[in-house]
Amino acid sequence: MNETLKIIDNRRSLRGYDSREISPEHKKWILHSAFRAPTAGNMMHYSIIEVADQKMKDKLVKTCDNQPFIAKAPLVLLFLADIQRWYDFFEYSGVSDLCKERDIEYITPKEGDLMLASCDALIAAQNAVIAAESLGIGSCYIGDIMENIEIHREMFDLPKWVFPITLLCFGYPLRDDRDEREKTRRLPEHLVYFKNKYKRGNMKEFEAEYLERYKDEKDLFKDVSNFGQRVYTRKTGSAFAAEMRRSVKVAISDWVE
Repeated sequence: MNETLKIIDNRRSLRGYDSREISPEHKKWILHSAFRAPTAGNMMHYSIIEVADQKMKDKLVKTCDNQPFIAKAPLVLLFLADIQRWYDFFEYSGVSDLCKERDIEYITPKEGDLMLASCDALIAAQNAVIAAESLGIGSCYIGDIMENIEIHREMFDLPKWVFPITLLCFGYPLRDDRDEREKTRRLPEHLVYFKNKYKRGNMKEFEAEYLERYKDEKDLFKDVSNFGQRVYTRKTGSAFAAEMRRSVKVAISDWVE
């Protein structure tokens, strides 16, 4: 493998950070790499906020499902799906007046625009993650930033056509042992990679894959009968998942209004 492939293969989420600040040079390259990411129509439907204020980091610990390491991360970047900037420019450019003159509908952002902007933002985020990894800087995605939409809008002054799609924590590892840590196991390729048409999987095989991963965990089926029930009650059907759905529904409703 070349060095890029090694970086991708060895990357793991990091939730414990050395107290050192990210050097200005390293921060510059992380951001530069994000900005160089592929983007739909070269329109860069995203924005990035660096959360530098410690009180804001502390608050994010609570609003993002009580994850203390957020407060200790030397660099926290909020990636936003952002259509607002272009619509501010359209307003500045008199696009709505042009549409009136030509008797055509002035289209405001819809669900597809949110999906496209979210893709732009997440592609940029992953570029930042790989760049950081190449510099010896670990990272962790926080999808819980999509929860508590009202609080996060107020915290970051977000207009309705800007959606917080992911939060990223960065920091140098506490010790240089990343190559020794066991890699997070992924599903085998044949369960997620198909040719030409989607293929529904063998559920017994799917279940067996996860049972092998968790075979040493005690109380694996506490209060449930099988692994599917465990995942649903702890994740998909959990209170935090319900809050995420509520917040996203509010955001989409406001977005397409």
